[in-house]
Amino acid sequence: MKALHINGNDLRLDSVREVAVERRAVLLDPDARAAVQNARAVVDALVANHKISYAITTGVGKLSDVRIPPEQIRELQVNLVRSHSVGVGEPLPSAEVRAMMLLRANSLSKGHSGVRPVVIDTLCEMLNRCVTPFVPSQGSVGASGDLAPLAHLALALIGEGECLDEKGNRTPSDEALRSAEIAPLVLEAKEAVSLINGTQAMLAVGALALSAAEVLVDSADVIGALTLDALRGTDVAFDERIHQARPHPGQLATAANLRKMLEGSEIRRSHADCNRVQDAYSLRCIPQVHGAVRDTVAHCREVFETEINSAVDNPLVFVTDAKTGEGDVLSGGNFHGQPLAFALDFLAIALSALAGISERRIERLVNPALNEGLPAFLAPGAGLNSGFMMPQVTAAALVSENKVLAHPASVDSITTSGNKEDYVSMGMTAALKLRRVLENTRTVLAIEAMASAQAVEFLAPLKTSKRLQGAQAAIRSVSAAMVTDRAMYPDFVRIAQIIMNAKIAEALH
Repeated sequence: MKALHINGNDLRLDSVREVAVERRAVLLDPDARAAVQNARAVVDALVANHKISYAITTGVGKLSDVRIPPEQIRELQVNLVRSHSVGVGEPLPSAEVRAMMLLRANSLSKGHSGVRPVVIDTLCEMLNRCVTPFVPSQGSVGASGDLAPLAHLALALIGEGECLDEKGNRTPSDEALRSAEIAPLVLEAKEAVSLINGTQAMLAVGALALSAAEVLVDSADVIGALTLDALRGTDVAFDERIHQARPHPGQLATAANLRKMLEGSEIRRSHADCNRVQDAYSLRCIPQVHGAVRDTVAHCREVFETEINSAVDNPLVFVTDAKTGEGDVLSGGNFHGQPLAFALDFLAIALSALAGISERRIERLVNPALNEGLPAFLAPGAGLNSGFMMPQVTAAALVSENKVLAHPASVDSITTSGNKEDYVSMGMTAALKLRRVLENTRTVLAIEAMASAQAVEFLAPLKTSKRLQGAQAAIRSVSAAMVTDRAMYPDFVRIAQIIMNAKIAEALH
């Protein structure tokens, strides 16, 4: 891939994933470099003229009324980074930290943060040479941004703290930078607060989760169609006229996907004239439920991509005359995570529904009272073999856990920083819960995929559609049919992996 040129204005979610996961190279756009230099000139002039400005010549938070003399400004930068590096808990995975670094660099590239270009260049070089800071996942309330996680990132930039090597082992940052031939930064006025003040930790977790959720909802359409065909369901409920009468975009898209998936199915033709008028909701209402998840995902993408290309630190620099270095430095609250916190919670709620309806379809596949004559629990020789009795229990456990995790973090607040920061978003909590909901939902869909692949084979010699045969083949490439009972947990992991890699969603295309 060509290097990504960032300017703070047009970074897309797909590019975030390419840098974070596929290690695409990153460079500061030349035009953005000029804007960054112009904003820096305003900060330099302010310091030179001994003007009072928050976090540039003063302390931060409750200490904003403490004046910092020019000779201590560099010391202030180091102290801010060190004092805010108070994260605890498991470290964020390398991909999420890389996303944080890109998002922070892109926000600084807008030219409203007042940092020198070398700050952005160093972040880019660390990405390009795979130097990944150690960032604990807990410690942010999502108000003055994700202060603690971002401080750990900044700590590595100045050669302190720790980094993660390729195997996930922790190593001193100065050694990691030296090995990569990157000079540690000596921060100047305002640069510490510009690095630690922002929403990039919750946004990084959310952005990667959203990319995965988009694949997940496509996969759910395919898996749901395979389950419906195995249960001899009808595609009448997916008639376009029904959905044009209630034209939510996601609902229209899922209904179209289901029609495409079921087209040409011998199984469907075999019962086209049966007496059953309509199916249960978990089959008949797939477009309405999956479609609502699609619409939620689309809304969250809009929120996240707006945030990705926003200036979110404080104060912000606005250049009024680039030639003279004049401008305004304004204090505000763009660091507050509330817009993201709502979206993160909303996405977790939506994915919980996606898992919930999937678990109900699993129940219909395995329950002999509901599965349209398929073997009890999809077990050859049921009784001697238990088949898929227990996978449904696992799915039920994960769905119930999701219900707890879907309780919104964004309705909570707790006062911090001597009551200066008296209403917070809890956005990072929402992001970490979302990640767990995403993983649970992917596993539930993996269980449904394995069960539906088993079920449809009992209907031989009738065949499902060509597209669903492709999905079936993808499942069978990592999970053999159940001829006799075996430990199934490795199958769930392998199928979840091909779902994550869009191998099942490929059937749509």
